[in-house]
Amino acid sequence: MTTRVPVYAHAADLLTRAGLEGHLRFQPELRLVTEDELDEGVVGIVAAEAVDDATTVLLNDIHGRGCERIVLVIGTVDDAGLLAAVEAGVRGFIGRAEATPARLAELAAKVASGEATLPPDLLTRLLKQVSHLQKGVTAVSRVPLTGLSAREVKVLRLVADGLDTDEIAHDLSYSSRTVKNILYAVTNRYHLRNRSHAVAYALRHDLI
Repeated sequence: MTTRVPVYAHAADLLTRAGLEGHLRFQPELRLVTEDELDEGVVGIVAAEAVDDATTVLLNDIHGRGCERIVLVIGTVDDAGLLAAVEAGVRGFIGRAEATPARLAELAAKVASGEATLPPDLLTRLLKQVSHLQKGVTAVSRVPLTGLSAREVKVLRLVADGLDTDEIAHDLSYSSRTVKNILYAVTNRYHLRNRSHAVAYALRHDLI
């Protein structure tokens, strides 16, 4: 029996989210999970009109909960939004008009297996963006390309106050695992060594 891919469907508005869940619920290759089940094995499928500030925060929030592979169903995306989405864990892009249930199931399976799936035009734009950034970023000063989600800011501020993982979890009503996932997401995104380095980095760049 083939193992079904666990997927978490999300959108900023409830109507779009309900439609997305309806698209995915009856796909035999997929298994819908709840927010409480988010971890590194889950593929997030997020629908949005554009990669604006609200969408970036949403993607970073899901990524911070341990969901490291995301498929983005998007209306339009500019170059800055494209890069921000990739930094937040998006590994597959699909236009809203092309997002049939079968196509979403196909993308989820590919992303779950470790593939990255971008339409050719988006891939070309992303490569140009990365090339441009590499030329403009020096080895001694790596400026963050995107900000932190509200959850990440809360956690880093409490780390800066000297709280340990269990104390942070209690203070924010999170699980200890969620706190660890949020800290891992930040350190991994910015290539940092540990939580102390993450706090210092965030303070230096006015992220918290």
